[in-house]
Amino acid sequence: VSPRSSGDRALASGAMCAGSNPAEGATSTSIHEPSTNVSSEHFPSGFFGRSDEIDDTVFYEPVRLVQHIDDAAIAAVGALYDELSISGHILDLMGSWISHLTTPPAGLVVLGMNPTELRANPMATSVLVHDLNTTPTLPFADTHFDDVVCAVSVDYLTRPLEVFAEVGRVLKPGGRFVCTFSNRCFPTKAIRGWLLATESQRCEIVARYFELTPGFSPAKIENRTGDAPGDPLYAVWATKS
Repeated sequence: VSPRSSGDRALASGAMCAGSNPAEGATSTSIHEPSTNVSSEHFPSGFFGRSDEIDDTVFYEPVRLVQHIDDAAIAAVGALYDELSISGHILDLMGSWISHLTTPPAGLVVLGMNPTELRANPMATSVLVHDLNTTPTLPFADTHFDDVVCAVSVDYLTRPLEVFAEVGRVLKPGGRFVCTFSNRCFPTKAIRGWLLATESQRCEIVARYFELTPGFSPAKIENRTGDAPGDPLYAVWATKS
């Protein structure tokens, strides 16, 4: 199966997430809406629910060799990885046929849901079919990876704190966990808290995941595309202490 053209991208890779405000940049404002408020102790009831709770293996069975964000946003992900020197032994969480790295790292394990998409990734040194929403435990040894990345997928995690804790376990000290995302998603599979949040609030949600996970530094939040036209690209990352 050949990668589809960008003209097919919107249909195959999802629509703009509900609640998005394309004109809004990533800021450190608090989340005020009760339905999306992240308290200091817990998330609101129903925050991690989804409109489609059918087994994720069914949804991800069709092969989607498409770009989920536009070329400029893809380039912004690669530029961030270059700035952070993401080049060692890397784990790409919830990945697919493209890992957005500009050059192949020393080693790249790509974990995702569709085996055909994973095998099509030209930079992968190994692939693993694994559903993090069913089994958030990662099948890797402690301090196994130099860095972990997750591109345009953090909004689908229904058990993010467990996953973030596992990422912290498999990261080497000083390793980074880099989450990037835009305002596009599969709305039936994104969590309700994400769909009801504005774009800056989504950055705060991911930062809160890091805050609630022991062993990570305070998260950094950046709007990597500024006010440029096209898909925005936000990045939230933290370092394992």
